[in-house]
Amino acid sequence: MRASRRLGAAAGLAAAFAAFPVSAGEKPAAPGWPSRVVSLNLCADELVLRLADRAQVAAVTAFARDSRGSTVAAEAAGVPVTRGLAEEIVALKPDLVVAGAFTTRTTVGLLKRIGVPPLELGVPADFDGVRAQIRQVAAAVGHPERGEAMVAELDATLAHVVPAARSLRVLVLRPNAFTVSPGTLGDAIIRAAGLVNVAAAIGRDRTGSVPLEAAALADADLVVVDASETGTPSLADALLHHPILERLRGQGRMVAIPNRLWTCPGPQIAELVARLAAAARERAP
Repeated sequence: MRASRRLGAAAGLAAAFAAFPVSAGEKPAAPGWPSRVVSLNLCADELVLRLADRAQVAAVTAFARDSRGSTVAAEAAGVPVTRGLAEEIVALKPDLVVAGAFTTRTTVGLLKRIGVPPLELGVPADFDGVRAQIRQVAAAVGHPERGEAMVAELDATLAHVVPAARSLRVLVLRPNAFTVSPGTLGDAIIRAAGLVNVAAAIGRDRTGSVPLEAAALADADLVVVDASETGTPSLADALLHHPILERLRGQGRMVAIPNRLWTCPGPQIAELVARLAAAARERAP
């Protein structure tokens, strides 16, 4: 029964997609370039909005407008948003859909069934992966030169980072005390700043929450948390104000960095490396 419903939904969406001709008033993009790009994931939003022409972008997610997690809130202003539903995507008549690896999977599956396979972005684990993803999206939207410029900007910023003279031990505590595990992009960022990620040492060799006891006993030189946003309290952030962590803050070990710099791979990771390195230089004797 469920399979029949899914097939029926896919067939209905396929018919709907075919029923949408290009309007006579729409100006087509240059040959080979997509003229209606829809993004289904915040990290895709950031790259699409940075690399495509504004006229090419048909819609992004609502997350793109939230400056707490998005680095492109200004660019997203006025751009239509979707909730990631297949019906919404089809109605937009896209010729390129960009999706993430873990979001809107039902929509991605339906789009594949009706012959509109999205460009699915993976999760880079290192800087080379970030560079490759930037180039991938730039080529897909028809502006490879912008991708090269973005990569060059990222590399130029990284080249000017001055690591601390001594490798300090760092523990990252995201909302709900989730940490950055070894082998991830976040771990590569920490190492690029000349620091040591203590997550593995406290038994967190995969992504997961860090118990307060472990955080206290880790004896990290720096504890990195999200910078708080005025007027936006969150239960996920409540743990970060526990007396144990407040004591570390009083000792000058806490470093607050905006959430949006950690959220997605992109040119902003160079700024993140620079901020971590600067915090380490201030802390190191």
